Amino acid sequence: MVVADPLSAAGLEMLAERFDVFSPDPKSLNAVVGDADALIVRSRTKVTGNLLDAAPKLRLVARAGIGVDNIDVEAATERGILVVNAPLGNVRSTAEHTVALIFALARRVPQADSAVREGLWKEGYDGVQLAGKRLGVLGAGKVGRQVASIARGIGMDVLAYDPFLTPDDWRAIGLEQAGFEDVVRTADFLTLHMPLDPSTRGLIGAPELAQMKPTAFLVNCARGGLVDENALADALESRRLAGAALDVFASEPLRDSRLLSTPNTILTPHVAASTREAQAQVSLDVAEQVIDFFSGKPSAFVINPQVLELKENRKQLCRT
Repeated sequence: MVVADPLSAAGLEMLAERFDVFSPDPKSLNAVVGDADALIVRSRTKVTGNLLDAAPKLRLVARAGIGVDNIDVEAATERGILVVNAPLGNVRSTAEHTVALIFALARRVPQADSAVREGLWKEGYDGVQLAGKRLGVLGAGKVGRQVASIARGIGMDVLAYDPFLTPDDWRAIGLEQAGFEDVVRTADFLTLHMPLDPSTRGLIGAPELAQMKPTAFLVNCARGGLVDENALADALESRRLAGAALDVFASEPLRDSRLLSTPNTILTPHVAASTREAQAQVSLDVAEQVIDFFSGKPSAFVINPQVLELKENRKQLCRT
């Protein structure tokens, strides 16, 4: 079993009790994955078709976290490799980081800190109160719901959009539903919690930014590809948008980006889920998924269930 990205000790210990675990240098991954039955990754390692071709014995790819956009799921499915993730362990930490960025934007915390260090006192400080402001949530999944719950607790009005929820889902979660354009157009703070796929790439581009209030703020702790970063830089430089806070970027680490010098911008290095508690939990969750798989138990969070269906069909054919 190959663990390509860092995992917390608790999960590694669980795995080591049952399997031979190898954590190679990233540069040598292709060379050592050939004998692996399972590959565990986080967001750093890109699981491409070429990597899968170098691993003919591979049966399972497990993502310690929620997003699988760094995994070529289609290529894995074609090769009969199951893909699972661990989507629950870092939900709260990601939601809290999102809210922290909302507070930092509203009260201009980085600018206030810099001002004090430069010997200034209350000069040019014009923060805004969150109570009574509207939070627009694009994606009312696990993280989006947590963010909405915290925001309502501090007196914000919350409006949400999610194309995948049914009327029963909306009633169950108790959020006010609206269309995409209504959420974008009316939000004082707009936060993104959508997966990255072909339908959501560039979700927030120049047309959407033009619809936002000039006093509005954009927050993205989901996936970098959701936002057209050049269009966002244009909006911030022209003061068409009041500010933005981003934890994720189309290309990471962030280098040679206009966002590094745009005004009223807070940038963090993809750390929304990087709390001690979240890291320990996703490590345990993914280890449990791997152990269940090799014990013949159902996997709780399967990304490509068609692999299981194909294998079951083959079993049925063998019995007849």
